[in-house]
Amino acid sequence: MKLSTKGRYGLRAMVDLAVHETEGPVSIQSIADRQELSEKYLEQLLGMLKRAGLVTASRGSQGGYRLAKDSGHISAGDILRALEGDLSPVDCAGFSAEPHCKSAGSCVTKYVWRRLKEAVEDTLNGISLKELASKSRSLEEKGEQNASPANKIT
Repeated sequence: MKLSTKGRYGLRAMVDLAVHETEGPVSIQSIADRQELSEKYLEQLLGMLKRAGLVTASRGSQGGYRLAKDSGHISAGDILRALEGDLSPVDCAGFSAEPHCKSAGSCVTKYVWRRLKEAVEDTLNGISLKELASKSRSLEEKGEQNASPANKIT
């Protein structure tokens, strides 16, 4: 499974929001500057995260984005599902009500895909945004983060 830029950049933006959550609403421009992302693309991602109930937005000169709930109650899985959709490794009869292939009834590999999906979901659901923000702060304090945002959260 390979995540798109939506998932990767959206997760970085959410970690940024969590790191700066005590500062009040965070502007798109400040997130974009720190993460070296396009403001327009970030606006699209934050819109998706808002529709998923993960962030809230406020308008005005002091406006910006905030987490919609405590960072300990938002998982990496919540964020990636909001941005990427279903995280199934394959589009297979093992995951949906309607079979997509002729051999769905006798397919043994669907058990592999099901276990892979469960492992991915368990891992992503077990990582909270609070943990990621804490790790980010810790790395910053130690000076281990390079200037490139890509090295912050991979």
